[in-house]
Amino acid sequence: MASSSPLTGHEAEVVKAVPQGLLIGGEWRPGSGGAEIEVEDPSTGEVITTVADATPGDGDAALAAAVAAQDEWGRTPPRDRGEILRSAFEAITEAADDLALLMTLENGKALTDSKAEITYGAEFFRWFSEEAVRISGRWSTAPNGAARLVTMRQPVGPCLFVTPWNFPLAMGTRKIGPAIAAGCTMVIKPARSTPLTMLKLAEILAEAGLPDGVLNVLTTSTTGKVIEPLVRDPRLRKLSFTGSTEVGRSLVEQSAEQLLRLSMELGGNAPFVVFDDADVSAAVDGAMVAKMRNGGEACTSANRFLVHEAVAEEFTAALTERMGALRVGRGSEEGVEVGPLVDADTRDKVSELVSDAVDRGATVLTGGEAVGDRGYFYAPTVLGDVPGDARLLKEEIFGPVAPITTFTSDEEAIAGANDTEFGLVSYVYTRDLNRAITVCEALQTGMVGLNQGIVSNPAAPFGGVKHSGFGREGGAEGIDEYLETKYVGIAL
Repeated sequence: MASSSPLTGHEAEVVKAVPQGLLIGGEWRPGSGGAEIEVEDPSTGEVITTVADATPGDGDAALAAAVAAQDEWGRTPPRDRGEILRSAFEAITEAADDLALLMTLENGKALTDSKAEITYGAEFFRWFSEEAVRISGRWSTAPNGAARLVTMRQPVGPCLFVTPWNFPLAMGTRKIGPAIAAGCTMVIKPARSTPLTMLKLAEILAEAGLPDGVLNVLTTSTTGKVIEPLVRDPRLRKLSFTGSTEVGRSLVEQSAEQLLRLSMELGGNAPFVVFDDADVSAAVDGAMVAKMRNGGEACTSANRFLVHEAVAEEFTAALTERMGALRVGRGSEEGVEVGPLVDADTRDKVSELVSDAVDRGATVLTGGEAVGDRGYFYAPTVLGDVPGDARLLKEEIFGPVAPITTFTSDEEAIAGANDTEFGLVSYVYTRDLNRAITVCEALQTGMVGLNQGIVSNPAAPFGGVKHSGFGREGGAEGIDEYLETKYVGIAL
């Protein structure tokens, strides 16, 4: 493992405290191939540590460990499972500052965003600690009275989780939480660029009393080679993936061989619709949250702003002023509001989409360029006069760019909002109750933020429709994804 790092002081201590191996069957160990993965600080491009690089053989061992632990874990009393989650929630809360710093160092996001994610991610453990003891079946009499009908809920079985880099803690806890509550074992593969937060989370769960083999962690630079054999393995019973629609399609195809239970949280292209009767000041506040949470690197990020022409000038001016005033810098520095993008490819994709829009006639109102002499920074950007054929109206931007278009009627707004293959979330600002109900019903998304710029809540079902995937995470619905229903007919 890495013996030196450009980090000093407390930052170095926080990184050094992270396990650097694979977690398989309760044992931290190096990858069987001996290779390592370099982890970069996106604000500098420097390597801050290395972690083990798993091989397909390591993947097989991790699944074997999950399978071996499944029967006993599935019989563990629900209260015991819930108490482990509750203990982990409390440990995460206590270590929030160091976990937030660790996340910022590997992901780049501002500390304020990291701290918000720690709070949000930990809450999934508290929520599902309470859901663990609420798993229930039913008893009824057959219509002819000749039998009794019993249904029971049982764990799906060993699960495979693949999580993205943009929310290194929360995208894991909202899968791990319900799996533990339901009595499922699991193998989790965090993103190559942000493995440290998940490795630390696994250590916290072990210290909270999670038995060996219930959670196994694979970090790898060859995701396809390690994951595909597991997806096709008959011992696996469920796959949950958060990431791009393109990769999601491939995993769905692979999963068909074993008819796996699936949860897919895929891409987004969220419309942010501001009607002429909206509170414009509140809409701008909501837009800043919906656009700039996590620096725009979120599937729920507002990707397109559709603003009624009667309030477009006021909204655009206010949003431009707010976006232009944001402080960009290294995420761990005090007062920084926007950190770097996660890597050079992401920054270059944002630049490419902005250039395409400008070439087609869009106007840069603020930002519009990469900044800094190192790291992967891009200035918060507002684009006006965006033409309908601009790529960033169709593709997920995943960066701090707000393209604004206008509309003149409710029908035009709804049609424009739905003009995408994606259907994760929409945002709507209006003070008319009838309009709010009509529009919310007409929008083709799994979630709607009505007069608010954030929808994510552990107590609510998160998920999309169309090419944004299927299945729900969080809420009372979240644990259902990890339970099978068994029917028993009892003759009298």
